[in-house]
Amino acid sequence: MEPTLFIGTHYLVNRLTYRFYPPRRGDIIVFRSPVDHQTGYIKRVIGAAGDQIQIKTKQVFLNGKPLDEPYTIHKRASERLVGDNLGPVTVPKDSVFVLGDNRDESFDSSVWKDPKTGEPVYFLSDDDIKGKLIQIP
Repeated sequence: MEPTLFIGTHYLVNRLTYRFYPPRRGDIIVFRSPVDHQTGYIKRVIGAAGDQIQIKTKQVFLNGKPLDEPYTIHKRASERLVGDNLGPVTVPKDSVFVLGDNRDESFDSSVWKDPKTGEPVYFLSDDDIKGKLIQIP
């Protein structure tokens, strides 16, 4: 999640937040991988239930409009990578679409695959979300 999260900074996982409302676009969340259901990750929510997501040459479109993402970096901007083009896909109920801020190096909704079938796993179930990441001042 570079450049958003810095080494040496302290963070807290708020495990209560999503008992009161679902994850929102822009939230940085902690969750279990939808691929192995064990590995922990931290990513940004890009799309919530009902949202349509499309990626065209690294540019994310949310509900048909380009998403302004000043927090995103592309360390391999000139390369065409898996996940640089996707969709459109619609986020199902009780799920989110997540991406890392360091896009070209992130293992996220744009590249996840089911290890048994090789099929894409675009969405993270709300059940796998541990909580919202909060920076401690």
